[in-house]
Amino acid sequence: MSTTTADKPIRLGNLLVERGVLADEQLQTALDYQKSNGKGKLLGEILIELELCTEEQILESLAEGYDIPYAQLDQRLHDPQTLEYIDRELIDKHEIFPLFCIRDVLTVAVTEPSNLFLIEELQRLTNKVVQIVATSPKDIRRMISTLPDSSIFVIDDIIDDNANAEVTLIEDAIDDIAEVEDLEERSPVIRLVNYVIFNAVKEGASDIHIEPNERCLRIRNRIDGRLYKSLEVPLRLHSAVTSRIKIMASLDISERRLPQDGRVHVMLDGRKVDLRVSIFPGSRGEKTVIRVLDTRNVSLNLRDLGFAEVVLKRLQEEIHSPNGIILVTGPTGSGKSTTLYAALNEIATMANNICTVEDPIEYHLSMINQFQVQEKIGLTFSKALRALLRQDPDVIMLGEIRDEETARTAIQAALTGHLVCSTLHTNDAPSAITRLVNMGVESYLISAALNMVLAQQLVRRICPKCRETFEPPRPLRRVLERLELDVTKLFKGVGCRRCRNSGFSGRIGLHELLVVNDELRDAIVADASISQIRNMAIVAGMVTMQDDGLGKVREGITTIEEVMHVAGQHDMLAIEEEKTATS
Repeated sequence: MSTTTADKPIRLGNLLVERGVLADEQLQTALDYQKSNGKGKLLGEILIELELCTEEQILESLAEGYDIPYAQLDQRLHDPQTLEYIDRELIDKHEIFPLFCIRDVLTVAVTEPSNLFLIEELQRLTNKVVQIVATSPKDIRRMISTLPDSSIFVIDDIIDDNANAEVTLIEDAIDDIAEVEDLEERSPVIRLVNYVIFNAVKEGASDIHIEPNERCLRIRNRIDGRLYKSLEVPLRLHSAVTSRIKIMASLDISERRLPQDGRVHVMLDGRKVDLRVSIFPGSRGEKTVIRVLDTRNVSLNLRDLGFAEVVLKRLQEEIHSPNGIILVTGPTGSGKSTTLYAALNEIATMANNICTVEDPIEYHLSMINQFQVQEKIGLTFSKALRALLRQDPDVIMLGEIRDEETARTAIQAALTGHLVCSTLHTNDAPSAITRLVNMGVESYLISAALNMVLAQQLVRRICPKCRETFEPPRPLRRVLERLELDVTKLFKGVGCRRCRNSGFSGRIGLHELLVVNDELRDAIVADASISQIRNMAIVAGMVTMQDDGLGKVREGITTIEEVMHVAGQHDMLAIEEEKTATS
């Protein structure tokens, strides 16, 4: 039987320094104190005594070093049935606490993840595979004090002792509640799925990836555009976990050959969180991806979305236009819908009838009439839009222009006195015009109806907690010269606990605003190329996405590497580094 601990010792001091918890000087101070005044005391005890770090920081670091989870426990996390495997005497003696058991895998909270002998002893006594999570002695003692009263399981990963965080399935999202009778609330599989969802929301993840590989079921969370490992569970749980998610999303649990999509509404800590579920059959079984839509993490104020002042001012002018089309473009997950919602929020008053046609409705706004596309019954974007025109709208928001029929209907609405806002999938602003032409829309109609195109992409923000200045090395200076960015110092994140040692925390948009003037309208009618339209727009004052990004580099908001990646110039630095190495 295997455990989840490492097979070699970890040097606590080095680990704390690597994670940014301690500085080198602080570690040396603690070691000197241990030699002179702290004989017999462990380094961790010295660090806490000197108030150089907390007990939780030490345990979190050890957990990361041994590649096991760290948990802040709540009494309702405990399944009382696990007391059948570990008796009270052993719990008190070693300050451990059994949490739950899924088939033959017993999860136990411990305060010493490095104690291999204890883990082996637990496996021998329980005849189970023991999976450990690290926690603090305070949490263990608090959990022990609740025995034997706790009998209700609620997913809880609390920040303080008074927090309650529940994940509750909203039952009207399920067609037949009887289907879940065999997965009643005390089922360990339900606990596992709830934990996965709660942990992702807590970490601010945009997506959850649940994927089988050769040895386990791997769970990863996408945070700030990057995937991070969250959990690994036995591969034999794959089918049960996938079936539970299918039931939550009202999908066919017997269908394993075809892709399926669904939605789940859950209540987490008193607020509603929407989940979009995609299940796709692969060579090793079904892979599940869950998109997390948590309104708590989204600001619907244009000033909070990272616009440069000149772009923000022009955007605010355009969204007050009485008619025409406004397009927001960018790749999937670039915040297009959020920008549109924020724009509508800006103009939502009692004097306007604002209507939306969406698939799905992502955020509910109080002053706006929102309608859901139902393609299964034939209510497509274009049909819904045509019907909506009889609802006396002033402003219409289309979730996406997907085809020629929808594009033509939107243009017709714009030409008959309505302001229409929508999205397209293009990487820059001028390409939106070509995209509409490729859909089959005539150039003269685009020229007459289009007011503005806002292109945007997201880059990672430098972590404010560990941000430092540095002098750019020679290859990077060459890149800066080519980009005409005159700076002597740049900013970077060196990595800390808050940012998972990545140097980045959160994301911000880079924007490119193309306002269609008379010269551009003539160029569109004349079927000008994308490069011609781009050059004309720049002459007319368009700030390119690259220039917007360089401004954010200068301000210390993001890095030059992030901007070059979005601007399609990610090879430039590699080329300059190669030149330097060979010169």
